[in-house]
Amino acid sequence: MRGRLVRLLAAAGLLAAVIWLGYGHLESRSLSPALGFTTINGQRVNLGDWRGHPVLLAFWASNCRVCLEEMPELAAMFRDYQGQGLRLAAVAMPYDVPSRVVSLAGREGWPFPVALDPLGELARALGVELVPNCYLLDGDGAIVATHLGKPDFRELRGTIGKLLREG
Repeated sequence: MRGRLVRLLAAAGLLAAVIWLGYGHLESRSLSPALGFTTINGQRVNLGDWRGHPVLLAFWASNCRVCLEEMPELAAMFRDYQGQGLRLAAVAMPYDVPSRVVSLAGREGWPFPVALDPLGELARALGVELVPNCYLLDGDGAIVATHLGKPDFRELRGTIGKLLREG
């Protein structure tokens, strides 16, 4: 009986951790405006360049099936909100092969910037280890939502819409 209770409590704790990590744990810290990334086209973007706009950083890998499945939804969302001020970048993980990222992005023609983070600076600053992993920043650069795994795009659109109306 006691062993069963211990297993049940451990399972409950694991479930709570998964829910906490996967469903928009809110952070109150702002990221450094100097923190940024380089796109596959060679453009350097510092987060400070995008201040005043909501920013979605979508961390992904070319060998991640779920990451690739969510890209069309990210593209549609970007097209819908880009004119209203949304900034979005798909940031490849440091372990991804740059030539593979460039080839895939070129073939798919995603409308948002695709970035490389070969030294893992951006991923490390945010604590990203697993993908897909999204970070939504407000216009001041504060993290307002995170999501590990494929996000609920309806919920994400609602949060982005709210940020755009407030901004």
